[in-house]
Amino acid sequence: MTFDVVTIFPEFFKGPFDFGIIRRGRENGLIETRVHYLRDFTWDRHRTVDDRPFGGGEGMVFKPEPIFGAVETIRKNDRAEVVVLSAAGRPFNQAEALRLSKAEQVILICGRYEGIDERVVEHLATAEISIGHFILSGGEIAATVVVDAVTRYVPGVVGKEESILRDSFSDPAAVHQLVEHPHYTRPAEFRGWSVPEVLVSGDHEAVRQWRHEAAVKKTAKNRPDLLAHGDLEKL
Repeated sequence: MTFDVVTIFPEFFKGPFDFGIIRRGRENGLIETRVHYLRDFTWDRHRTVDDRPFGGGEGMVFKPEPIFGAVETIRKNDRAEVVVLSAAGRPFNQAEALRLSKAEQVILICGRYEGIDERVVEHLATAEISIGHFILSGGEIAATVVVDAVTRYVPGVVGKEESILRDSFSDPAAVHQLVEHPHYTRPAEFRGWSVPEVLVSGDHEAVRQWRHEAAVKKTAKNRPDLLAHGDLEKL
């Protein structure tokens, strides 16, 4: 699959795309990453990509013309996913990562300043996504997060594909999503803190049960919003 990133800071991606599973996916020909400089799709001598907002207000807004020009130039066909990265978008999660991984091409539009002209969202984008309830200075970091999460679902990228299914939130059919269970490794005792005895017992069914219960407890502690009220009362 192909990831196309539209940005005013193309240099940003020289680091993140050259490490880990993104690099592995590229080197093995499983994914392709292409970064496009938004100013290359302007037509005025100042290469203008933003302007003042109608109705007044602080900051500048990305103009629609360069973004439409960029997407219409690089889009392979109408089946491409065109994603606007915005704090106003719907929350990005594992289910969305899995959905995007089935696309042949994902185009990611990185906003800056006060945002992007809404006509891009309404008439060009197939999705508007936020990676969390916080504000970033631009969409470049968010784009990297999306590419990494989606790449994990591309067949052949992750060595043990079954491990993906055990990741936090990776069962879209589950009634309640859980964070992943705690992990331990050697030594079995460190500064007086011991690994849970069940994990070294050799009883695979007991280990499975412990991991499920530990995942529920960790979810209740860190992400209680993912559990029904009844589940919390049982803990």
